[in-house]
Amino acid sequence: QVQLVESGGGLVQAGGSLRLSCAHSGRTFSKAAMGWFRQAPGKEREFVAAISWSGGNTYYADSVKGRFTISRDNAKNTVYLQMNSLKPEDTAVYYCVARYDSGIHITESDYDYWGQGTQVTVSS
Repeated sequence: QVQLVESGGGLVQAGGSLRLSCAHSGRTFSKAAMGWFRQAPGKEREFVAAISWSGGNTYYADSVKGRFTISRDNAKNTVYLQMNSLKPEDTAVYYCVARYDSGIHITESDYDYWGQGTQVTVSS
């Protein structure tokens, strides 16, 4: 059974940084395309970033490009989201997602597995 467990969320001031982690278990992590989505209060869930199973390809939402970096450590079965220059509008619950293929995916319905989410709050 696949499990995705996010950690690293919290409260930070605008301009600050956080690093989210997602621990993966239950299948071969190196065969999983991974991603992050987020959902702010009263808004629809939106794509944030994605990474291919090798880590060689990444893709970002325009709203986070240049500020966020997705990476993975296949030896540790973990994917990361480094978030810098945080803004109040980045406040949301952040979800880690997985799909087992060699592609890179930005659509919510493409992903088969979801974590429970971690709250990120950016104060102004």
